[in-house]
Amino acid sequence: MISFADVYHVMAAIIPLYVAMVVAYISLKWWKLFTPDQCIGINKFVAKFSIPLLSFKVISTNNPYKMNLKLASADFVQKLLAFIPLAVVAKIRPRGSLSWVITGLSLSTLPNTLILGIPLLRAMYEDEAVIILTQIVVLQSLIWNNLLLILYEIEATKESYVTTPSDDTELEATQGVEPKDGRITSPRKTKIVTILLTVGRKLMTNPNTHATLAGLIWACIHFRWGVQLPKLVENSISILADGGLGMAMFSLGLFMASQASVIPCGAHKAVLAMAMKFLAGPALMAVSSVTLRLRGTLLKVAIVQAALPQGIVPFVFAKEYNIHPDILSTGVVFGLLIAVPIALAYYLLLAL
Repeated sequence: MISFADVYHVMAAIIPLYVAMVVAYISLKWWKLFTPDQCIGINKFVAKFSIPLLSFKVISTNNPYKMNLKLASADFVQKLLAFIPLAVVAKIRPRGSLSWVITGLSLSTLPNTLILGIPLLRAMYEDEAVIILTQIVVLQSLIWNNLLLILYEIEATKESYVTTPSDDTELEATQGVEPKDGRITSPRKTKIVTILLTVGRKLMTNPNTHATLAGLIWACIHFRWGVQLPKLVENSISILADGGLGMAMFSLGLFMASQASVIPCGAHKAVLAMAMKFLAGPALMAVSSVTLRLRGTLLKVAIVQAALPQGIVPFVFAKEYNIHPDILSTGVVFGLLIAVPIALAYYLLLAL
């Protein structure tokens, strides 16, 4: 049974996030303390420093030799089940298709497990839930956040390489190739290769790529041979990483203050975002977990954590690349408001 002390710990995790957001909102909306360029700079600091260092900290402190393979597989299948229908819809409505796939994946499959999830699910399923959630956080930091970055980079890069069929025909004509049906694909393939090479170069210079790789390497070393990070290095990383989520919420507050409405994406998209987050996400995780035969507490934690609100990291990336930050900001703000009753509803349903 969840006690009053458990509720207090959950509120102690949620309220500071809103404090950071409200302070930022007031600072810009009422006090005009920041310019638009400064707001962009704050978000860039979070994206390029705080989040990579937080990823390193999370990954490097988790034992990679004791990862639950069934849980990792269920997490992968959930993302795949979300991607397939989103890709189908994108194929039907190709305009801005990749951006909607990115946003849909963020909403339905990337919950706020680090700050809210751990105290809430510890109250529900005790310390076993913390071990499970920690592994899910590692999977997000190691795999899914980097996959988001790849998709964002592809979307940002391909706008610089837009060509039309007439452009392809003209290009073939200059190359001495007769423009026939089915023969205009070579320039398109060249464009795809160029985009992928450009994306690869950008990812190689992205701090998050280096941080996650370094975190995984150090985790393998630490848990294999017991080598410790020097305290000087550990404290230097922590001082920047620990404030990352608070700064992310601060950036969210600045973004909300810069919008004309509290629900910048509109009521219709907000309802759709909540449905994807609190209905589609847990349903897909339930399907993947049952299919892979997860049992007991592992099954329950996997489903309930999928019903947690939208994570803040996808918003930071969306703001950095300017791809639907209005929808993801709404998902974070209003998702946190209804997170506890939604999670309790799933908890009671799974207890039947």
